[in-house]
Amino acid sequence: MHIHFKELAKRLGCSITIARSLADRSRELITNAGLGNNTPLLLVCDSVTYEALGKRLVKELDSPFLILNDTPYANMETVSFIRAKQAGALIAVGSGTINDLCKYASFLDNKPYAVFPTAPSMNGYCSANASITIHGHKQTLAAHLPKGVFCDLSVLAAAPTRLIQSGLGDSLCRPTAQADWLLSHLLFATSYDPLPFSLLAPYEQELFHHADKLIAGDTNIIKLLIITLLVSGFGMVIAGGSYPASQGEHLIAHTMEMQHGNALQEAYHGEQIGVTTLFMAGLQQQVLSKPLYLKKYANTDIQNAISGYFGRTLAKSVYDAYHKKHILYEKYDGINERLQKEDKAIRDALYRVTLHESVLRGVLQKAGAPTQAKNIGWNDKELVQAARYAKYIRDRFTFIDLIY
Repeated sequence: MHIHFKELAKRLGCSITIARSLADRSRELITNAGLGNNTPLLLVCDSVTYEALGKRLVKELDSPFLILNDTPYANMETVSFIRAKQAGALIAVGSGTINDLCKYASFLDNKPYAVFPTAPSMNGYCSANASITIHGHKQTLAAHLPKGVFCDLSVLAAAPTRLIQSGLGDSLCRPTAQADWLLSHLLFATSYDPLPFSLLAPYEQELFHHADKLIAGDTNIIKLLIITLLVSGFGMVIAGGSYPASQGEHLIAHTMEMQHGNALQEAYHGEQIGVTTLFMAGLQQQVLSKPLYLKKYANTDIQNAISGYFGRTLAKSVYDAYHKKHILYEKYDGINERLQKEDKAIRDALYRVTLHESVLRGVLQKAGAPTQAKNIGWNDKELVQAARYAKYIRDRFTFIDLIY
């Protein structure tokens, strides 16, 4: 099934504009998206995105603006800070963190928001959820779609190379996320919808094939990347959550941030996901190479593992998140009996949606993107430990649950 992304956006109530230049069109775009009467518009950016695009938009829209610090953090404190400002609607000028902050702040206040991306760096522009840290626990929270996403290709192509590589890294996880989501469905009959992946298919193949052109400044491939990222976001809306784009690979990255955030070298989200996707792809290949089997753990062992790794401060919120999943598969024996009978059919179905780790690695290498933990300032031992404990931070069943 192939639906043009703009038609899909229209159905979901989001106005999408992608052009080589959007100079002097911001007022028109905001009005057409239905935000013309939501005054005052508050433009939210950081010092870097202000220079990249915010300065121009402030002049064109003649609106108040808020410049967050150089490295804003997507946490509830910053969300509250934005909510305290007078605004009829929020205009996010930036990428991942800025978008998440404006999306969630506007959602809590039942206000509309729109976004002018400054980099094709992640797939959350068109999702209806936001990644927000609450008391140190990275969480995916329900939010809403922007009323408009306005992509100036001249701005996106001028983004730092690492941010463009980051967008490729974030798009790389489709195979690992799909395999994880399908695994949960096949074992426990949890929800699963192949439509988000069907929508992505015509864009993903071409993007992966031409990944080398991203760092050459090819605006046609930059456009392909941003479309892929936007469609991935819409897929999350269709699925009713981030399931088709955020599974084991994201759990590992979030766990690394929760456990080592203050000590980690600054790495963009998509760079992290590129590395954890390769790790996850290898793990999935390892699991699928032999009969599937679900391990059983005592509840006290689980609680001790969580408090021992995450510490007392995070232990309760992590356990509460994990417990929702744990009660899903309490009947281990029955599941393992079914796995014995249907193992080949299940593994064949999972193999069909995966891409080999070497293929995914090759895509990143074409674009000169990080492929190893050390490339983004991570420690291999800490990464393996994070993978071991990542299963506890969400109620999603992934291949991590089968191997650790």
